[in-house]
Amino acid sequence: MSLVEKIAEVLSQRQRQRIESAGLSPAAVLVPLYRKRGEYHLLFTKRTQEVEYHKGQICFPGGGRHTEDETLLDTALREASEELGIHPQDVRILGELDELSTISSKYAISPFVGIIPYPYPFKPNRREVAELMEVPIAALLEEGNSWQEVQASQGGPVTVYFYEYEGQVIWGATAKMLNQFLGLVFG
Repeated sequence: MSLVEKIAEVLSQRQRQRIESAGLSPAAVLVPLYRKRGEYHLLFTKRTQEVEYHKGQICFPGGGRHTEDETLLDTALREASEELGIHPQDVRILGELDELSTISSKYAISPFVGIIPYPYPFKPNRREVAELMEVPIAALLEEGNSWQEVQASQGGPVTVYFYEYEGQVIWGATAKMLNQFLGLVFG
């Protein structure tokens, strides 16, 4: 079984967790996966200082739901197109991760895992995307490249995840999604 088949199987055989989203705005992200030189990679963006939320942070392409989006999957695909030039028809959705919330921006985020072809003619929106980060999954799984901390929050202690790749640190909601994805697929 290929990794893509495994991901699709794992994600289809579980009950996706939803959160109580009262007071939160709906949002969605695409978790873009592709095979480059025989190795699977995830694509992240580093946000510019011009965006409204999460300036300079590393994230998956995504954003808030617009009225023209029929579904949250439409939101994820529209945002990936706007931010990176990924055409919706080029994405094969493998499944969804659990919905999660962001405290600072008050979003309820639905993450969709999708495979895209590679090489791909990415066209980053320079107002939103400062940098593209192509990260091999193997690097994220290496010992010493991830850690977690328990931090105080309004609702009590919360576990915060961190992943490091080439001096860049992925944390917050993106690292929480990443932690769930890696845990489900690689145990």
